[in-house]
Amino acid sequence: MKKFYEPLPQKTEDIASKIINAAMTVHKNLGPGLLERVYEVCLCHELKGSA
Repeated sequence: MKKFYEPLPQKTEDIASKIINAAMTVHKNLGPGLLERVYEVCLCHELKGSA
């Protein structure tokens, strides 16, 4: 089977992992139903804390 993509560099994988983990943490703590802007602010706060 041929691969039609190149693997991502490790640095990119690490950044993506931090973003996904932060988003999951925010959603787990706040739950569904809030305005998108609220999630955005909370995600930024969570990402700043994990830097």
